[in-house]
Amino acid sequence: MTRLLHLSDLHFGLERKELVDPLLDRVNGARPDLVVVTGDLTHRGRSSQFARAETFLRRIEAPLIAVPGNHDIPLYRLPDRMMQPYLRYRRAIAANLEPVGHVGRLRVQGVNSVDTMAWQRGVLTAAQMRRVTEGIDPDCINIVAMHHPMQQRPEVDKALMRGAPQALALFELQGIQVVLTGHLHVWSAGAFLPPEGRGILQIQAGTALCARETDRQNEFAVLDFEGPELRIERHVAPMDEPGFRPPELLLFTRADGGWRKVVA
Repeated sequence: MTRLLHLSDLHFGLERKELVDPLLDRVNGARPDLVVVTGDLTHRGRSSQFARAETFLRRIEAPLIAVPGNHDIPLYRLPDRMMQPYLRYRRAIAANLEPVGHVGRLRVQGVNSVDTMAWQRGVLTAAQMRRVTEGIDPDCINIVAMHHPMQQRPEVDKALMRGAPQALALFELQGIQVVLTGHLHVWSAGAFLPPEGRGILQIQAGTALCARETDRQNEFAVLDFEGPELRIERHVAPMDEPGFRPPELLLFTRADGGWRKVVA
């Protein structure tokens, strides 16, 4: 079994401060083989916020990879946004904006889906799609991790990432099996699976630490991969409760070639 832990949308600068230590305790207590953080480590991309995010990540004991989110580049300093949008991110988090994590039979390809010319909407370029597909390892479960979702429910009021439909079709054709995203602060796992199953399982994280009351809860997920089976623990901390509840369990299988949710 290989254990991956998925965090997203930490939003340091608007974080739920009393949840920081309980979150770290859960993350380290899960003993993951790899932690994947899919963007929005900060709320406004400020140096002080990156310093808090860096301190948090350094307290995680497992290997870790992260990709930027749209909140991780300057909002108000337009020259910085245009000329050096990732300067603070690179200094505090990582120089590589599209890292690769490889543990057991999992290969995780980070992708920077931020569009510096837009505030919220992301973008995937043809060059990025090509890099992802060229890096596919036929002996691994190939996972893509990025900030912006590749599909959204009709009620979502944010624009879908540019290039998402083309990338989704290409990734599924070439053998990507799991996509990890964030951005919407709404949990979703398997929401876009048709009854007959499909080659890609999309897992969209909620926000791990953002204190915005309209989010109603914070959460993260632990993913256990074993053969064709995937066991997900969803850890939820409602805003009106002091910490995390016992995890909710979900099961998926790709034993027949396409991902399907297992109903107990």
